[in-house]
Amino acid sequence: MKKLIAICFAVLTMSCSVNDDGENYSFEVLPVESVDIPNEFQLGQTYLITVSYFRPSTCYNFKEFYYLKENNERTIAPITYVFDRNDCETLDDVLVEATFNFIVTSNGSYIFKFWQGEDAEGEPIYLTIEIPVID
Repeated sequence: MKKLIAICFAVLTMSCSVNDDGENYSFEVLPVESVDIPNEFQLGQTYLITVSYFRPSTCYNFKEFYYLKENNERTIAPITYVFDRNDCETLDDVLVEATFNFIVTSNGSYIFKFWQGEDAEGEPIYLTIEIPVID
């Protein structure tokens, strides 16, 4: 599982051309700072989950979430475009939010693992939250 996640994150660092103007960009997965998520879910309901992360510069823009579904476990991280420009301004302590809808489709509990980076040995660090499903 760890190798799969590492491979997925590595693939996201590919460079691309965004438009006909030839502006280059790459993808970068950023660590999650905090999450706004309900304490419990109700079966069949949809919930808005808000993920907060630091935006390093004005050249970083949210693209989508890395979202790995495995049984009742979800691994999540924000993926950003990083534009290769000379006019990027460094941002200090700029916390941004991105949201997604989560539809509760099964009983039991869901385990959310929000990626927060890597430790000194290169192992992933997660903010792990278990949310029970009530009837």
